[in-house]
Amino acid sequence: MRRENQTSISEFLLLGLPILPEQRGVFFALFLGMYLTTVLGNLLIILLIRLDSRLHTPMYFFLSHLAFNDVCLSSVTVPKTLANMYTNQKSIPYAGCISQTYFLILFGCLDNFLLAVMAYDRYVAICQPLHYTTIMRPELCVSLVAACWFFSSLHSLLHTLLLARLSFCADSTIPHFFCDLTELLKVSCSDISLNDLIILTEGGLLFIFPLSGILGSYVRIWATVLREPSAKKFFKVLSTCGSHLLVVALYYGTIAEVYFFSSSSTSNDKNITASVMYMVVTPMLNPFIYSLRNRDMKRALEMVVNRAKFLMSKDSR
Repeated sequence: MRRENQTSISEFLLLGLPILPEQRGVFFALFLGMYLTTVLGNLLIILLIRLDSRLHTPMYFFLSHLAFNDVCLSSVTVPKTLANMYTNQKSIPYAGCISQTYFLILFGCLDNFLLAVMAYDRYVAICQPLHYTTIMRPELCVSLVAACWFFSSLHSLLHTLLLARLSFCADSTIPHFFCDLTELLKVSCSDISLNDLIILTEGGLLFIFPLSGILGSYVRIWATVLREPSAKKFFKVLSTCGSHLLVVALYYGTIAEVYFFSSSSTSNDKNITASVMYMVVTPMLNPFIYSLRNRDMKRALEMVVNRAKFLMSKDSR
């Protein structure tokens, strides 16, 4: 990058959450609790899938990657937010802000792709059950996840490089609790027309295609169910797809609220609240959604707990 294209500022100022000073302790404890729940809950899912051979299937293989991604997504923003709350320091270095933006776009896009891949897996399982094992081979599953990582990395790198070429104004205040790409563009002194164009075209396509794949998969699934309707088949499909549908609704609902339904007239506090839902609450809820509605996960958890009790009783003798 040429010298004249580099920014003249060394840090940004994150205003953080719209809370009163006397509420900082309460919100610190709340966010810390949610973050620990997110990390421990999703790591528990990964551990259970790893330990129980009955969960070594494509569905749980994709779920383990989604759980890992949720841990990463929360870890990009929440620790810094907690540190700012605790020390009341609101600054973030320029390099740290750009890096945070890169990983936010990476893990946000990866969530998008993984949910689409999981929908395709459910489509094959329900609409083509006799060919499921031949279609969803381990090689294909690994290739699908690798493709998700590859395209997410390219997408994130593109937007980060376009962001890094910009210069920023002296007033580098960001009215948010993390380095959001749209907020960074607002405080730039450079021409951001190319950034906006890429966000609208490339970013829009990467959002629409996976969502279309998810909707198309579920249209085919319900068409298959309604072809020969029965209560047993309906409840079986609901138990198989219910958790994924709920996670999809939470993910795309909060994304749409933050980036599509908000406008210049929408208060910044509402945008921040919607971002908290997307960045913090949804990753925390995913383990509960998948474990509480899933008998296989419950059996795996019982097996691990019983094994731990047995080892503890054996050591105490």
